[in-house]
Amino acid sequence: MSAPATQRSTAEISVNSTVHEFDGPPHTNALDFLRGVGLTAAKEGCAEGECGACAIMVARPDADETTRWTSINSCLLPAAALDGQEVITAEGLAEGESIHPVQEEMAVRGGSQCGYCTPGFIASMAAEYYRPERVADAAAVADAEDAVAGTEDEGHHCGPNGFDIHSLSGNLCRCTGYRPIRDAAYGLGQPEPGDRIAERRENPAPASASTDFHRADTATGETGRFRRPSTLAEALDILADEPEVLVVAGSTDWGVEVNIKGVRAKSILAIDRLPELRGIRRSPEHIELGAGLTLSELERELAGSIPLLGKLIPQFASRLIRNGATIGGNLGTGSPIGDTPPALLALEAQLVLTSAQGSRVVDLADYFLGYRQTVREAGELITAIRIPLPLSPLTSFQKIAKRRFDDISSVAIGYAMRVEDGIVAKARIGLGGVAATPLRAKATETLLEGSPWTLETIHGAAGTLAAEGTPMDDHRASAKYRTAMLRSSLERFFAEQEATR
Repeated sequence: MSAPATQRSTAEISVNSTVHEFDGPPHTNALDFLRGVGLTAAKEGCAEGECGACAIMVARPDADETTRWTSINSCLLPAAALDGQEVITAEGLAEGESIHPVQEEMAVRGGSQCGYCTPGFIASMAAEYYRPERVADAAAVADAEDAVAGTEDEGHHCGPNGFDIHSLSGNLCRCTGYRPIRDAAYGLGQPEPGDRIAERRENPAPASASTDFHRADTATGETGRFRRPSTLAEALDILADEPEVLVVAGSTDWGVEVNIKGVRAKSILAIDRLPELRGIRRSPEHIELGAGLTLSELERELAGSIPLLGKLIPQFASRLIRNGATIGGNLGTGSPIGDTPPALLALEAQLVLTSAQGSRVVDLADYFLGYRQTVREAGELITAIRIPLPLSPLTSFQKIAKRRFDDISSVAIGYAMRVEDGIVAKARIGLGGVAATPLRAKATETLLEGSPWTLETIHGAAGTLAAEGTPMDDHRASAKYRTAMLRSSLERFFAEQEATR
């Protein structure tokens, strides 16, 4: 076991190849830190991770001990979480007096007007420019009759150069218009030999620093503490000693609380890079997903092996958010409108809850107790999510929201069914946004199982599904609308499955 980190009052962060010391309060986000050292290209637009004006690139571990340049929202991530890490901002892309290809394309294609959002677009675009799979995607596009590799439903829409335009789904522009930005993205070639940022990919990303950082807030006089332990055992010991410590991973939820509501924490425990939470383990009985994996990492590593998650992930917020948000964090908040619970409920997922005393396995259907209340006890972490095998072959994830991408669900429904000889042999339906907790539509499941797989059966079961949950009126949707969406979703699912037969 690694020794606990030595307490210190500064963190060290490499930004554009220059090491900067961070000595602000632990709740300070990376954006404020960067602007404080004079790197003002990244900007605050929404402070909620929805506009992308604050996007930066971070070196993250990739397969075979290489590095993947990953774009994230700097307005949400605590600066202390970048201790020992490498960051590139829009200012750091150019080499000497030579403008970077991404910057050049944005300039010559007219991709910038007021310029406020442009550095964020450039950071996200540069991360996609250096994506290792882009060469293969470009070759796939060249072989496709319609010059499209993948479909929008799969979350990928590639241009002739293999550029996945959905990599910009978390970046918003209010004045330029998106066509010239898309033209700039599709006008990019591949990195030239000698490109220092491309060559950096061939070496390992920085190891996650074992951090124990503490600093007084000059505004309040209170001392805050940020810790990133090197092992799960160390994290669990901290939790056992300090049950009130705030646990963060991607900080895509807590970062909003800090920015919008002024929430502060005296003690923060970062678990996002713990190696024990970052693997995918397969057995004949289940697939086990490490709770610390980001949604983007899951999408790449699963590569469609769990089709229902493959349908869910592209609809989860934006690529910028998915690059930071973890699957365990989405469940840990206990939110009734999280996107992963409906799909995982349909998959009959189980959670591995671990404390210093040991681990226990809980069915996700039994995990939620009330609004943001769960069975997770003080001192416990979600360490893994287990998906039982075999998987049901008929699946769908339906997200009803005001925007197709980068939005919070009004209603979310996950379906996983098996039909044998024209009879529904198994039906599992997970619901979100229609009650104080995510829930299984058990009455509808019971009605469907053993019934013929026919439109008549579906019409009858749709009425039962509409009565599941206790939807309410809020600013996203009315209770009547949510009920109507439940009713029509089962009919839509049936139509989708029949269209593919």
